[in-house]
Amino acid sequence: MTKNQKQQNINKLICSWSGGKDSCLACYKAMQMGKRINNLFNLISKKHQRCCFHGLQKELINLQAELIGIPLFQKEVSDDMDLYEKEFKEAVNYLKTKGINGMVFGDIYLTEHKNWVERVCKELEINPIEPLWQKTPDGVVEEFISLGFKAIVVSAKAELFSKDIIGRLMDQKLVEELKQKGICCCGENGEFHTFVVGGPIFDNEEIEITKSQVILKEDFWPHWFLDIQDYRIIPKESK
Repeated sequence: MTKNQKQQNINKLICSWSGGKDSCLACYKAMQMGKRINNLFNLISKKHQRCCFHGLQKELINLQAELIGIPLFQKEVSDDMDLYEKEFKEAVNYLKTKGINGMVFGDIYLTEHKNWVERVCKELEINPIEPLWQKTPDGVVEEFISLGFKAIVVSAKAELFSKDIIGRLMDQKLVEELKQKGICCCGENGEFHTFVVGGPIFDNEEIEITKSQVILKEDFWPHWFLDIQDYRIIPKESK
């Protein structure tokens, strides 16, 4: 095997993709490092047909992948968290048969998440790549904004936020408000989640939400969610 062939093999990666800012920035930074992302890897609830944790419709994740130009691998999983690891491994093992040997994650500072990633990837015999690890939350979100990415808040803990947070653009004003409240501006502990609608990882288009409503869900704990009902694709130049 030539040196170039070895490099191509090393770079056959998938990226853990939630549709939010951290996974997006991690993917972008991995690509800037010269890594080859073969697939965006997304898990959706079999029951609700929405992205786990973020509550995004599966069609919106598909749309992001189309605009980015990276094939999406999307797997339905049960709502039983005890089965999450098993189903995760089954999906990754399938992709390994396609030559995948590494995975990009968007962890920032939660050690328990990093430990889980390292253990599971070791058991799967793939390489974990963590482009954002040990960067400051301020630094992550400020880099995301400065690069020209656009993301809106699509879910948030009702105990921490009023419904007004939902639908807001992730900009410097919001970052300062989060700091003043003592809330992690990356939402690393699940305080809130975002949906990326535009940025340099996309081609020349972005997503504009044209119809939505804010709803309160109390399945496990009270959360505000943005139910996106309609959207359109617009050129970046039109905004």
